[in-house]
Amino acid sequence: MSDERRTGQTEGTPPGPRPEPIRFFGTSWLEHTDGYAARRAGVAAGALVAAAAGCLVLRFAYQGLEIADVGAFVNLLVVVMFAICSAIAFRRTWEGFSKHHDPQSVASMRSLMTIGFIGSLLAYFFRSLKEAPGERLHREEYETAREQYERRTKRRAGNPSKRKRHQK
Repeated sequence: MSDERRTGQTEGTPPGPRPEPIRFFGTSWLEHTDGYAARRAGVAAGALVAAAAGCLVLRFAYQGLEIADVGAFVNLLVVVMFAICSAIAFRRTWEGFSKHHDPQSVASMRSLMTIGFIGSLLAYFFRSLKEAPGERLHREEYETAREQYERRTKRRAGNPSKRKRHQK
């Protein structure tokens, strides 16, 4: 078996923990390489265009309700529902960039997040203006893992079978 396969390291990669890839960025967020700035601009523009397209689709749906003449109360209820769900989705997505959510709460909020997709897209847009979405969380986790790795490897003194034994 090759040394590369055994250690999981490739040529030029330092030993130890590896950075976790981020959607659309891979591991380029670590050193801001491989078109990182262009990717951030692309994610920001894509999220904004998708949010605008989503608003257009919601506008068509609202016009459909007006044509169906369902009444002012139902129209108001739909608008308020989308506004509240979008606000909640924005907040949960924004918080997800700095901490991991409980998988059970993620599953329970999935339908609300789907309804409020515009809020999630806007959170991606605004975060992309500053950094790759989730970069800070991944960087903190990576730096913690690197520090722990350094502490563990620093304590080791080489091959224990070659150590001299103290005689009593």
